[in-house]
Amino acid sequence: METGRKIYQKNNNIDQSEYIELSIQVSLSGLSFCVLNTATNTFIFYKHVVFEKKLNPSVVLDRIVHYFNTESFLQQNFNTVRVIHDNELSALVPKPLLNEDYLADYLKFNSKILRTDFITYDEILANDSANVYVPYVNINNYLYERFGTFEFKHFSTIIIENILVLEKNAVSTKMYVHVSYNHFEIIILENNKLKLYNTFDYLTKEDFIYYILFTAEQLQLNPEEFPLVLLGQIAKKDDLYNIAYKYIRNVSVLDIPINRKISGTITPDFKRDFILINSF
Repeated sequence: METGRKIYQKNNNIDQSEYIELSIQVSLSGLSFCVLNTATNTFIFYKHVVFEKKLNPSVVLDRIVHYFNTESFLQQNFNTVRVIHDNELSALVPKPLLNEDYLADYLKFNSKILRTDFITYDEILANDSANVYVPYVNINNYLYERFGTFEFKHFSTIIIENILVLEKNAVSTKMYVHVSYNHFEIIILENNKLKLYNTFDYLTKEDFIYYILFTAEQLQLNPEEFPLVLLGQIAKKDDLYNIAYKYIRNVSVLDIPINRKISGTITPDFKRDFILINSF
């Protein structure tokens, strides 16, 4: 396995369904599975699981194996398999400054990594950068044994790529906040350029608004002026939305554009899963 390669490959003789694709988002706090039928351009399966507490990678792998053994939709062959690694162990590096021999150095100052950690990176072409990160290798190895070829990325790569596309014609400053159950990401763009990306843990709504306002203050953004766009696991009725609206004048929840059909068996909260939807 080479640093920088984003595909595990393995030759096998298993017949694979030509039009069925699987995407899995993996974190220590939960899992999401999604299956897309590319022939009909329809999302046909979605399962979102929130763990009772933050687990370690070994136990998360046990949960993944359980769902592959018990969910009929996951017991078929897939033409494409993707895994999205959701953790805080990442750092953005301008591509001209990237040295593949020193990937650990980009992480060690703001992430707790081990000497034995495998470190790789995604290329973000939209702003000529590299997203250096630590994937869950035990989960990659399991998927390699089960499926052979598969692709993987860090979740922040997908967030940044897609928001840069959404803002490609923008000429102002805007803050996006992507919400998960125990962490959130702040992405700030100015004139269609990425100005800041950071991730924060939170326990309360007060933690949530504190980090948003602190970040705005550091960048001299006026809460009366800059637009705040919320996405992910959040809705207008939620406490997090309400406290953001209390302190910031221009707050909205992103209406995620989905250019595919959605099976009637999929729950409405699927539309909150921005990263998974945009991983295909």
